[in-house]
Amino acid sequence: MKGKRTTLETSACAIARSLEVIGDWWSLLIVRDALAGKRRFGEFRESLGLAKNILTTRLRKLVACGVLTTAPASDGSPYKEYVLTERGERLYLVVAALWQWGEEFCFPPGQLSYDLVDLQSQEKLRPLELKSQDGRTLGPHDFVPRARGD
Repeated sequence: MKGKRTTLETSACAIARSLEVIGDWWSLLIVRDALAGKRRFGEFRESLGLAKNILTTRLRKLVACGVLTTAPASDGSPYKEYVLTERGERLYLVVAALWQWGEEFCFPPGQLSYDLVDLQSQEKLRPLELKSQDGRTLGPHDFVPRARGD
């Protein structure tokens, strides 16, 4: 059927199941904004320029999947706020990795106007690295998926 999307929620692949939760660009941009401190529907809408119905759908899915939760507004108003759960906060590595990849491959030198910086030192972050159990830095050909129990 045209327009019918296949679900990945029963896939045996961890990447596929992750994409089922946060695989569309709006969802990951919502997570990016939540990591940056945005909590209100209007803040997400202003940042993303997203139609209300699409933003509502994405926020509901992120809540249903346990990435966000809702809480009463911190200012006591009758509104609700969207707060990252522990599961959602753990996406910080994904967001930082995508940022660093985009910084390297999607912008000509000098065009990107923001850096990711350490709040404590105010220094730009070092590139993320994948490490083995013994501390070696791994490259793209240094690891493979292997069935558990093998």
